[in-house]
Amino acid sequence: PHNISAAFQEYLQHLGLQDFPCGLGSWVGVWWGTALGQGTGLQLPLLSPCLQNKSRLNARRSPWAEPAGLEEAVPPGEESPEALLELLRDQHSPWALPPECSPQDRLLREVAVLAPELLHGSGIFQLVKSLRILDKAVEEVDEGLLRFQQLEELILSANHISRVTSAHLPRTLRVLELCYNAVGDLQDLCAQPPPELQHLGLGYNRLCGPSQERHLSVDFWPNLISLDLSFNNLTDLPGLVSQLSTLQNLHILLLQGNPLALTPTYRGFLVDSLPKLFILDDIHIWPEERQQFHGLARQPELIRSEARVVVSIGELKGLPNPEAFQELDVGSEGPVITYSYCVTYEF
Repeated sequence: PHNISAAFQEYLQHLGLQDFPCGLGSWVGVWWGTALGQGTGLQLPLLSPCLQNKSRLNARRSPWAEPAGLEEAVPPGEESPEALLELLRDQHSPWALPPECSPQDRLLREVAVLAPELLHGSGIFQLVKSLRILDKAVEEVDEGLLRFQQLEELILSANHISRVTSAHLPRTLRVLELCYNAVGDLQDLCAQPPPELQHLGLGYNRLCGPSQERHLSVDFWPNLISLDLSFNNLTDLPGLVSQLSTLQNLHILLLQGNPLALTPTYRGFLVDSLPKLFILDDIHIWPEERQQFHGLARQPELIRSEARVVVSIGELKGLPNPEAFQELDVGSEGPVITYSYCVTYEF
């Protein structure tokens, strides 16, 4: 199966850390300039060949060096690190990253210019603190992830992950996002979870209650601040609240889209049961609302195993208008056409 390690290698190839103007090599380089095209307002790159990068094979520069010191020991005809950085940073450069790229992407490419030796071997794994692999058909969180010893944020949304082995997660993780996957069981994830995790995103998965509620307590997540469980199949509101109430640092909770959110006393029961909660389903909890629902947590009998659903149909298209048939004369010999419709709601 396609795993995290394979997806990360694809990510590195996308960044082009071994290609001009990054990395080490003796390829033909490019001199960068601009010229205005005749009759247009476009700035066009001027390209001219020159050998570069040979002397940097033995260079040992710090990635945090000041630009003022980048020009030393650059042979004639070779691009200076300062010039190479300009190729990466100039928004009109063909080697510039798209505006939506992360600061980490830009940092890695600049390190590949200033100190490419740091990115060889396992060095790159020590620099990555945030890893985002979205919609890459990843199925497995493999043990190769442990090479990221400084990783704090792991975003794996919109993949095909059904289970996560906690032994493969770096202990330094603070954010773990698994939304839009196929996770249906939290047992493997909770066997040895990262102790400092502050946000856990499990929205749009396949979690079913009440067997999963027991994995959402302080025994597994002592420092959890934000929890997203939206759009799963959780049904046991009292059972879930009994576990969430042990999370003393929990301030943000998303439960919308679960069957339990259809309970008539859903929001009031949660607001009164979790006094340290600040935001529920993206809506801020104000003191007036907390006062309104005060005491509801001590009345579990109000939570019944039923749902209240209101369906409003605003507009129908493609159906004959009944008013057209009312205009026919009573004695008309025209054929009588009857239409019937069936509307089905699936829960």
